[in-house]
Amino acid sequence: MSNPIYDIICVGGGLGGSAIAKAMAEHGARVLVLEREKQFRDRVRGEGMSPWGHAEAARLGLTDALRAARANLGHFAFSLGPPRDLVATTPQGLPNLHVYHPAMQETVLDAAIRSGAEILCGASARSVVPGSPAKVEYAANGTTATAAARLVIGADGRTSNVRRWGTFTVRRDPDRLIIAGVLLEGGEGYREDAVYLMLNPAVLKGAVVIPQGGRRFRAYLIYRSDDDLQIHGVEALPRFITGCIECKVPAEFYANTRPAGPLASFQGADSWVDHPYTSGVVLIGDAAAASDPTWGQGLSLTLRDVRALRDFLLANKNWDLAARAYADEHDRYYHALHTWEDWYTTFFFDRGEQADTRRAKAMPLIIEDPSRVPDHLFCGPELSIDDSVRRRFFGEE
Repeated sequence: MSNPIYDIICVGGGLGGSAIAKAMAEHGARVLVLEREKQFRDRVRGEGMSPWGHAEAARLGLTDALRAARANLGHFAFSLGPPRDLVATTPQGLPNLHVYHPAMQETVLDAAIRSGAEILCGASARSVVPGSPAKVEYAANGTTATAAARLVIGADGRTSNVRRWGTFTVRRDPDRLIIAGVLLEGGEGYREDAVYLMLNPAVLKGAVVIPQGGRRFRAYLIYRSDDDLQIHGVEALPRFITGCIECKVPAEFYANTRPAGPLASFQGADSWVDHPYTSGVVLIGDAAAASDPTWGQGLSLTLRDVRALRDFLLANKNWDLAARAYADEHDRYYHALHTWEDWYTTFFFDRGEQADTRRAKAMPLIIEDPSRVPDHLFCGPELSIDDSVRRRFFGEE
């Protein structure tokens, strides 16, 4: 087939799928999005973008869509050291951006529709055959159909079927951390314009509070995989809150709160594909690399994927070469992200005499100079990631 019906078929219409559909449709590409869900519902998922992810959203023209989703801005960070003004202290000059996940999905998908993308909700991909063109079999509205495209994009998450059909090899870190999360309403004392990341190596736990506006916040508890805490279901909420308070989150934050969604926990291990492109099939978002949600980089990484892929596709009429260039670039910035995440996990959560000795040496230096902690969490993968950064963090120089 010399003229495929579509330029792009995107499997998955979440943030990554709808964002790339919008980005390419507004430049004239004919795009089909296959989204399994008919209506997005609340699940425990990432809802925060660091300043570097916020910058990617702006470069993709998504600011208006995210405002329509009632995004909340976190201008200040409370973590190690004194409160931090993110606008004044990051290269992007932007705050964190926090948004209720279902609302984000709906508004970005609507933006894709307005840009001219064709959206099929309640549609499930049955198979993908790589090639030129690549082909997708899918079921929708009680029938099965096959469509072809210059490029099939797998944006179907960390359990991606497109990844399997494209015969990509998945790599995975050992289990080290579990993250539990719940949406809470109420509470007292927290700032709506802030993000809180409280790490307590003394108990090998961490807690995150991400306000969403309107006196709602997503709360997370991070703990080691070998801790038998069993935090899922509403009956575990008191145990969850106790763990957060152990991390030095003020108890008043949780006073008179009530859950507004499920309490669930997940293994945090990274899983990824090296070079997420094969003949006519490319992966973005969690399908390409699912980073440890402990460190809150998933949405930012997804938008970096979308922006990088868009730029390469628009710059080169040969989309095979463009997608290969994207995959190479993805490997570079994901490696940087994966590296500093491993350093954070090792430093704050490792158990044993060697880990205790390392922290006893490094923590006083960090308290004196918080810039010893690599700032990639807020500023992104373009920061230096060489061994001198690690040694300074670990108190080795």
